[in-house]
Amino acid sequence: AALLPDEAEKVDGENVITVAPAELQVGDVVIVRPGASVPADGKIIDGSASMDESMVTGESQAVRRDTGDHVVAGTVATDSGLRVEVTAIGQDTALAGIQKLVTDAQASSSRAQRLADAAAGWLFWFALASAVITAVVWSVLGLPDAAVVRTVTVLVIACPHALGLAIPLVVSIATERAARGGVLIKDRIALESMRTVDAVLFDKTGTLTKGEPTITGIKAIDGHTENEVLALAAAAESDSEHPLARAVVGAARARDLTMSTATDFSSSPAVGVRATVGGTVVEVGGPYLLDQHGRDELPVADQWRDEGAIILHVLADGRVIGALRLADEIRPESRAAVDALHDAGALVVMITGDAKAVADTVAADLGIDRVFAGVRPEDKAAKVAELQSEGKKVAMVGDGVNDAPALAQADVGIAIGAGTDVAIGSAGVILASSDPRAVLSVIELSRASYRKMKQNLWWAAGYNLAAVPLAAGVLTPIGFVLPMSVGAILMSASTVV
Repeated sequence: AALLPDEAEKVDGENVITVAPAELQVGDVVIVRPGASVPADGKIIDGSASMDESMVTGESQAVRRDTGDHVVAGTVATDSGLRVEVTAIGQDTALAGIQKLVTDAQASSSRAQRLADAAAGWLFWFALASAVITAVVWSVLGLPDAAVVRTVTVLVIACPHALGLAIPLVVSIATERAARGGVLIKDRIALESMRTVDAVLFDKTGTLTKGEPTITGIKAIDGHTENEVLALAAAAESDSEHPLARAVVGAARARDLTMSTATDFSSSPAVGVRATVGGTVVEVGGPYLLDQHGRDELPVADQWRDEGAIILHVLADGRVIGALRLADEIRPESRAAVDALHDAGALVVMITGDAKAVADTVAADLGIDRVFAGVRPEDKAAKVAELQSEGKKVAMVGDGVNDAPALAQADVGIAIGAGTDVAIGSAGVILASSDPRAVLSVIELSRASYRKMKQNLWWAAGYNLAAVPLAAGVLTPIGFVLPMSVGAILMSASTVV
């Protein structure tokens, strides 16, 4: 819900009025300005823009939307203004559908908590039943004094709360230690379940990758250097707000390149940008730009495109002087995370809304076992269920709103801390940092916690199995020799241990 804007600009005759998105009706026309979010699902009736749909579709690159195309509430028009006719509001929007998927998945997993609550009740009744049986047996034997003393001693020495503390005490300490390491545990069951996870499903965009386009290759020709090509392209793109332009300018700044002042800037949708830099007309764009000049792509473009990259060609006075390769850069920590999970015996799977070529390139680079590519938001939870149907215990790691249903469907949902609020709300574990290596830390913490829980349970159970019969006088007639004060000391000792 936080993806929706606070206000919408509704066209009212010749005027434009500001209203809350909740007040919009089907058929209303709204204005979406550059950089603003779409307030409701609708159809573009005027304008064309590059739409950032990554928060809803998982697609890392902006998608061009023209007149007649549909847009989804919560997506962002990055470079141009639009007029949109509202086609769906309220519970009928795509965003509301995702929210319902999350709610349904969360509700279906609540039985485990009810079972845990029931077990706590059984523990109480066991302790009480032991005392009642003790009282009845000694009364039947005609020893009323022994019945009273032994019954009270059983009640005092019985330590059901040691069993009750065995798990939550460990979880309390484990979650504190986890928080110190940047791992936030929201769900106790999630921490306990992580030890059984044998398949880790990573969302690609924003989880294994940085979620934004980055210059990953430069090809220069005709005597130009890579830095010269990048500097000219960055100068021409410096006045553009397009995500690809920001990537080009950011790469030039990262190399400390000097960018000359550009004049006569112009931008053409789906073609590219044009500007005069130091007396040279510099143009940066895709295939349509080359077609306008009758130029061919550089040979390396085919290889880059097969790898799922975006290619921008750079022209100076109509001549191609180089090309830029842009892709969603893999996080440097991702390789170590995948290797560590493999060493721990886990199957590593990647899921993404990106095209298969992009997904396969990333998977091959990281050594990922399986890939689900081109997956729509409503299908991500189904892919988790598919792995579960194969007998896998699945941990889903994601950061976007499109990951939320899958996070809720998985045996354990892990949200990257830099992700959206809805994703965090659907997960039992939150990584405060964006380092995927922390997933293995959660698995190791879960296994260590489980070992400690077993130690506590064995101690608590063993203590009760030995102490209750002794107090009841079943094994040896020392009921009167074992006073209630000793029982109290033993009970406290058991709890401390």
